[in-house]
Amino acid sequence: MVPTNLNKFRNIKKMLKSRIRSFKFAGIGIRELFTSQPNARIHLFVALVVTVSGFLLKISILEWCIVIVTIFGVLAAEAFNSAIENLTDLVSPDFHPLAGKTKDLAAAAVLFMAIGAVLVGFLIFGPKIWTLLN
Repeated sequence: MVPTNLNKFRNIKKMLKSRIRSFKFAGIGIRELFTSQPNARIHLFVALVVTVSGFLLKISILEWCIVIVTIFGVLAAEAFNSAIENLTDLVSPDFHPLAGKTKDLAAAAVLFMAIGAVLVGFLIFGPKIWTLLN
């Protein structure tokens, strides 16, 4: 008979392997997002510009928190949009009005998030740039 401590260890080991595997799948999804979606690459480029600007303009910790959540919100919205588009193409390979509406709504979600990100950018970076220009 195997001691209970050894069984607990095996269960923990199994759980850790499962968690590591889930990170691997997420990494595959991230790679897929940036290799197959041109808009995701644009969002990533803008995120890098915003990050560099944040360092140059010395934004506060609170502003960093808002910027980071906004950046990852846009990237997550783009990932959800891509997933919905792929799934829609799978279940409805031929044209269907509801499939089109589904894709349009997913794209609208990304647009809403991107507009919100631009507004956050104006609120955080606008006054700092204005001060530098005056």
